[in-house]
Amino acid sequence: MTQEEKVLPAASPWLAGMALLCSQLSLNIGAAVAKHLFPRIGVEGVTAYRVGIAAALMLLVFRPWRTPLTRKQALNLAIYGSVIGLMNLLIYRAFAHIPLGIAVAIEVAGPLTVAVLSSHRPRDFVAVCLAVAGLYYLLPIHGHVDQLDPVGVAYAAGAAVCWALYIVFGKRVSLMPGGQTVAWAMLAASLFIVPIGVWHAGEVLLTPSYLLIGLAIAVMSSALPYTLEMFSMRTLSSRTFSMFSSAAPALSALAGMAVLGEHLSLAQWLAISAIVAASALTSLR
Repeated sequence: MTQEEKVLPAASPWLAGMALLCSQLSLNIGAAVAKHLFPRIGVEGVTAYRVGIAAALMLLVFRPWRTPLTRKQALNLAIYGSVIGLMNLLIYRAFAHIPLGIAVAIEVAGPLTVAVLSSHRPRDFVAVCLAVAGLYYLLPIHGHVDQLDPVGVAYAAGAAVCWALYIVFGKRVSLMPGGQTVAWAMLAASLFIVPIGVWHAGEVLLTPSYLLIGLAIAVMSSALPYTLEMFSMRTLSSRTFSMFSSAAPALSALAGMAVLGEHLSLAQWLAISAIVAASALTSLR
């Protein structure tokens, strides 16, 4: 065994872990950059940039038309892509009203619900209790809600439903090649979202400076995270991958604080921590 062969097994998981961490950071910084653009072209326009440009990039890279689709596959991909588009639109609308970390913490309730419903272990009961406790201190259902907009919370809850549907319909198309599946799905999402963005923002979407920012958002929020996640999936176990992903609300909160100056209260940080812990528990399979 050569020296490189001895080093690679130990170094590779660290590299994969760093790739996944960079994926999460890229995704959340992209969201923070997108929020800066909301006042100029609207939430719909920014969503159109993210979905439309990402679809064009993925079509160029994966060229999915080389593999013909059956009618059933095309229908499932159309639904799957529409869910992706609507999920992006709703979470961006939530970002426009409430801090990033809180919006993502509420959105995580979607996949968390799917995970809990698919298992009946005692650990899942603990996860549900943690998630409910965290959501209680984030949702506007008690007396300490002066800094939260109920409209933003409602949009984040809608994104959570879409994330759950994304998992359900993702299973139906999971047997297709991964890159081609995502490319077709992003195309379907763009056919749904881009016209909405054009209708709301109009010709301002063609402004060169905004287009460049839109390209950066599409790369940071879709193209780069997907590529890094594919790399990390080759090395990391599903449990480790899920554990890393469960930190998304905390990373979103940090990105919002660093880029947008969104400072959360101690109670909100504790609530986000409870939801992160609940997601981590459900990933320990």
